Amino acid sequence: MIDALLKNADAALRTLFAPPHASRACPTVPEPATSMAPVALTPAEKAHAGALMRINHVGEVCAQALYAAQALATQDDALRAHFAAASKEEADHLAWTSARLAELGARPSLLNPLWYAGAFAMGLVAGRFGDKFSLGFVEETETQVAAHLHSHMTLLPESDAASRAIVAQMRDDEARHAADAKNSGALALPQPVKDVMQAAAKVMTTVAYRI
Repeated sequence: MIDALLKNADAALRTLFAPPHASRACPTVPEPATSMAPVALTPAEKAHAGALMRINHVGEVCAQALYAAQALATQDDALRAHFAAASKEEADHLAWTSARLAELGARPSLLNPLWYAGAFAMGLVAGRFGDKFSLGFVEETETQVAAHLHSHMTLLPESDAASRAIVAQMRDDEARHAADAKNSGALALPQPVKDVMQAAAKVMTTVAYRI
């Protein structure tokens, strides 16, 4: 248990303070068929896009915490490997959003340690209710995140093709994670639990847009 706690503490510090590295190349937009140069973002569009990508970056910080906590809670080696594989893909998202924040001249959320701690606690609680409930928590979380990312495709400036490419790939990955959890035997969560999760996500996205 001490080894597991030390490993999770190391993972938390790496997520919060170390430069993230992706195992996959960052999604890019295909070169336009014409020779027209891409339209530059206005200062207001750049600030808005940066705030939206900060929200998405927070979501990936939380994903690292959730999967780490749920891997810690389970006694099933196969399920632990499932969580580790999903976490690796989420680490790509973390790296992509971090890089895009820098390109937009935006900063990560100042509350990332708080977001991480809260998500870790939620993942640990979900894991304590059993593996099927834990998988159900993953399915619902990823379903809500995929919907959230889909909404960002309309909220991001039309000319911000770079952010849109990242968000589109993230959305597809999250939807697949939800399907994988369901196919692995996820338990459907009660509606009140889903409502609480949505409310918590609303608080996070509202605060992270600004702080």
